[in-house]
Amino acid sequence: LTMGGEPTFVSIDDMEGAEWNTAAVGPMKRKLSEDLLRRLWLRFGKGGFLHYGQGKWYPGESLPRWAFSCYWRKDGQALWTDPSLLADIEKDYSFDVKDAELFSETLAKVLNVRVDIIMPAYEDTWYYLWKERKLPGNVDPLDNKIKDPEERERLSKIFESELDRPKGYVLPVQKMWQAKQVWVSTPWNLRQPKLFLTPGDSPIGLRLPLESMPWVSENNYPYIVNEDPFAPRDASLGASVERVRQYQQRAQKVLKKERKEEDNEEDYNKARDPDAIARTAICVEARQGKLFVFIPPVSTLEDYLDLVSAIEATASVLKKPVLIEGEKPPHDPRIEQFSVTPDPGVIEVNVQPATSWKDWVYNIASIYEDARQCRLGTSKYMLDGRHTGTGGGNHIVMGGKTPDDSPFLRRPDLLRSMIAYWHHHPSLSYLFSSIFMGPTSQSPRVDEARDDALYEMEIAFQEVENAGGNCPPWLTDRIFRNLLVDITGNTHRAEFCIDKLYSPDSSSGRLGLLELRSFEMPPSARMSLAQSLLLRGLVAHFWEKPYYPRRLMRWGTDLHDRMMLPHYIWEDLLDILEDLQASGLAFEADWYKAHLEFRCPLCGKVKFKDMSLELHQALEPWHVMGEEGMAGGTARCVDSSLERVQVKVKGFHSDRYIVACNRERVPLRSTGVQGEYVAGVRYRAWQPPSSLHPTIPVDTPLIFDIVDTWTMRAVAGCRYHVAHPGGRNYDVFPVNTYEAESRRLSRFEPHGYSPEPYLSVPEVKLSVDFPGTLDLRRGMRDTLR
Repeated sequence: LTMGGEPTFVSIDDMEGAEWNTAAVGPMKRKLSEDLLRRLWLRFGKGGFLHYGQGKWYPGESLPRWAFSCYWRKDGQALWTDPSLLADIEKDYSFDVKDAELFSETLAKVLNVRVDIIMPAYEDTWYYLWKERKLPGNVDPLDNKIKDPEERERLSKIFESELDRPKGYVLPVQKMWQAKQVWVSTPWNLRQPKLFLTPGDSPIGLRLPLESMPWVSENNYPYIVNEDPFAPRDASLGASVERVRQYQQRAQKVLKKERKEEDNEEDYNKARDPDAIARTAICVEARQGKLFVFIPPVSTLEDYLDLVSAIEATASVLKKPVLIEGEKPPHDPRIEQFSVTPDPGVIEVNVQPATSWKDWVYNIASIYEDARQCRLGTSKYMLDGRHTGTGGGNHIVMGGKTPDDSPFLRRPDLLRSMIAYWHHHPSLSYLFSSIFMGPTSQSPRVDEARDDALYEMEIAFQEVENAGGNCPPWLTDRIFRNLLVDITGNTHRAEFCIDKLYSPDSSSGRLGLLELRSFEMPPSARMSLAQSLLLRGLVAHFWEKPYYPRRLMRWGTDLHDRMMLPHYIWEDLLDILEDLQASGLAFEADWYKAHLEFRCPLCGKVKFKDMSLELHQALEPWHVMGEEGMAGGTARCVDSSLERVQVKVKGFHSDRYIVACNRERVPLRSTGVQGEYVAGVRYRAWQPPSSLHPTIPVDTPLIFDIVDTWTMRAVAGCRYHVAHPGGRNYDVFPVNTYEAESRRLSRFEPHGYSPEPYLSVPEVKLSVDFPGTLDLRRGMRDTLR
């Protein structure tokens, strides 16, 4: 079993910045990500190389997000022999287009392809002249007043530069079966005499006019097809060091003019047959004083690493450090990688998988420490002082060393066991999740999506059982793919994500990986490791003893009533730990008390004689609102104005006393322990302009009374303020734990209960749908008739 993950981090110096709250990208986020990348590179990826590519691109975003990655060989040999030849992205080396031209020519000779094939790439002059003609007559193109800031900056850069100068150089190169596995290069017979780039500001390798290349039939098109992840591979990749040395010798001969032009498939290189044109290209570009080398897509890892070796050899003899961008290496179990990418409000680290628990402990502890050294943290504080995670995920990915060794493909019943067990134990879905949970969250449960999902899931379980030990990998995907989705059918936003288990869509989807998404980033490495250990324990448990319930439990509204309270979440977790202990795994409840306190902190406590009343923060699934028009498109917001607290009383004499909140009787339920009762109170914490039932005001303060029904007076109680009791409105988030704690403590007062006597004993107004919750938005109207 291997384990990987996706921990997320935020800046500890800029709690208010948009890039650390809502925006996906930002200037400091990129700088800190580069710092973290290089620290992790020195720790994990010695002998590897860094890759600066593009990542996710979501609707409404003008450009794809960047993605920084590090790749290295598992066998310990170096992929990149000289780290000084990998440029620092923050440094200006004063390289210009002439350096790009020299690098391209030298690289062509190193690869033994024709130099005269290299093409300078230009910005599309006619397009930008057309854009200039559209500007108002009294506007300078360098100060164009365009509303879109990105377009304004783009045009300014274009007109400040010389349009008749190349942006970079393009070297068509490709491996083809006709060429006996050597690199070949052919001319691009474009309609235009020059190579004009598609308008934009992405690397030139992503702006090539590929649609202008000679037409070829679909049957004869030279598609780049990656190797099947299940295909056998040679354990050895060859010696990268030796390959670099050979390329360096060739490059040195080129520079000394000692090498004659070799006739290497010359007839093929001069071909004009459209079916034999090299349709991929290495691009070299100088940007911000640095040299960027764009690697094109290739079919095999061997071909990719061969290009990397040639690039390093060229950089070595020219003494010009470079940055590698473009296509990432094809997935291959012989190399390892991690990546640092941006997500809304956070930096995400995709951790390389570990094959042992010892390695996983080292990986997680190291990443937390290196992030701290970069001024990156794992904690945020809400306006009211509540301590939360980063707001990003801490998704955990499990699989095998190779796709065909994945336990979830070797034993489909393992996935079935986990789905069923998670369904029967909601604490696994809620205890470690973020504050945004429920049907429209990033990790909805199966029974939170559709009413009939459980019925269909039981049929799927039956199909797995019928297949027995003859359930091929593709059948596992087909059985569960359309059930492990959210309410919109999104296969990625699900509690169990099998996008990379055995998806037929692409080779990158057939990796035998299961992603568990109901985990938020915890504040400490030890808490993160405790989560991982629980998952490893459950996988080991189900491997030995599959979990085969004949019927899934229909939780109904009880799921969002009883299981929103920390008392029942903890009781459910104790049941899980008992199962693991019975199977010989010595899990202890104390390991997870920190998680419960972090997720559902204590608000306050009061005592009266031998009785006590405690308030704990409880969970609340938020509703998604209807679509609203916003800048750049439409959005669906969530109503985060609802909160819930748990009321728990101990030593309680229910025949004499009752508990009331704002003079409404709290529907206490016995926990099975003598004198112990628990209930939830749901209330409106603030009043946003757009919310469910916008006319309902804020319920503040919450006044809890322990009422003596013999005297009809409150004998004890407390007040819980939604805002600061002194009326102070917070406009900024807490800057540290002390200020956050001060805000939390100020909200609870162990006094201030109702001084007026009760005229009568309040009746228990049980809700039909949520009998364990007092919803102050409904008051006396929701009654059991």
